[in-house]
Formats: sequence, C-alpha cells, structure tokens
Amino acid sequence: MKIVPSIDLLGGNVVRLIRGNIEDKIIYSNDPVRIAKKWEEQGADLLHIVDLDSALRTGDTNIDLISKVINSLHIPVQIGGGIRSIDSIKLMLDMGVSKVVVGTMAFKEPNSVKRIAKTLSSKIIISIDQLNGMIMVDGWREASGFDILHGINMFTNMGLNEFLLTSIDRDGTLTGPDVESLSFASNIDGINIIASGGISSILDLIKIRNTGCSSVILGRAIYEERFNVAQAKALA
Repeated sequence: MKIVPSIDLLGGNVVRLIRGNIEDKIIYSNDPVRIAKKWEEQGADLLHIVDLDSALRTGDTNIDLISKVINSLHIPVQIGGGIRSIDSIKLMLDMGVSKVVVGTMAFKEPNSVKRIAKTLSSKIIISIDQLNGMIMVDGWREASGFDILHGINMFTNMGLNEFLLTSIDRDGTLTGPDVESLSFASNIDGINIIASGGISSILDLIKIRNTGCSSVILGRAIYEERFNVAQAKALA
C-alpha cells in the first residue's frame, strides 16, 4: 500500500477543510514547498496536491505554487481540484505531474474522459467523492446522480482502473475511515482504490490496508503529528 501525503492549497496556504467546508479550515503552513520536501524526506511514495481554489471556484488558482512544488521533488506528484477540461489535464501533465485526478468533469462530461482515456488511461484517476453512498461533484456541493458502483463501472468500461474514494462526511474529521465503503469498492474486480477521509491513527491505516486498497492519502493526521509518514511506511 502506497503512502501518499496530501497538500491542499487555498490562497497559497497549506490547509485542511473539514468535510470540504471552506469556512471550516485549518491553516498549517504558508510554505508548501517546505512541507512537500518534509513528506518526501520522511519516505512518501508520492505526493497528492489539491488546488482548492480551482475546485471551489474562488477566482484564484495555485498553479504557480504547484509548479514550484513539482520542480522541488524527486517523487511523483498527482494533482486534483478544479480540473474540468481536456486542456487542463494536458496542462497538468505538461507541468510534470504523474497523474491527474478528475471528478466533476468525469461525471458531467464522461465522453470527454472517454476520449482522453484512449491515449492517457494510465495517467487518469477518477475521483469518487461519496456522501451516503452517492457521488458528489463541483466541490462536493452537487449530486452527480451516481452511486459508487455505477460510477466506478462507467469508467472501468472506458478502460480506467484507478479510483480515489473519499468519504465526505469523514474528510478532515479524524473520526476514522469509512471501512465499509472502502472494502466494497476494493472488492470490485480489476481496479485499484486510493483511500481518503477520516484517517487518524496507525490502527486506521491497518484497517485500510486490510481492505485491499492500493494507496492511502494522509492529511490532518500527519500535520497534527498523530503519526508520521515514516511510521506509516513501516506498516504499509
């Protein structure tokens, strides 16, 4: 299981939102490059970056900062947040990211994803942001009309096999992962599930590992030093 620290960017700061609520944020740093290097030094397999300004349509973007982070690291970087067009996907890949996480675009413009999947399937991760079993889009504020199974099946039929599953009601809360949803998704044949949301302890990581998830994204727990990346790597 790969250990993947997250750097969520809002207004140039490294933050965590509670359940995606911009009014309920914790600011950890104004130096994302320093934070990225810290996680790399602790042994992270790769880094996950979220441009919250783009995702939440604040009118700002963190693209220049993201470029600096990518250029400062030797480990791969995957990026998500507000990537809603084929041109945006290609721009991120041209910047040097290893994979692009697509959510809103995937469910609102599946034909666009189908087109790009023909040549870039290994570079695309589909974001499954679920609340009570239903997938949410547009900064987690709008229902997509898909449940987890139907959402995943739509994209496996396009040749995509990597999915980031976030349980919105757990995200940023340190209340523990949604093991039931992660186990359900991980048991779908032929796909890899990246776990996200609620992780607070090493015990939570063991639970996620036991579901069969291929990777886990770490946020608030490592920022608040409940454990570190090196400890997570030791059991992964």
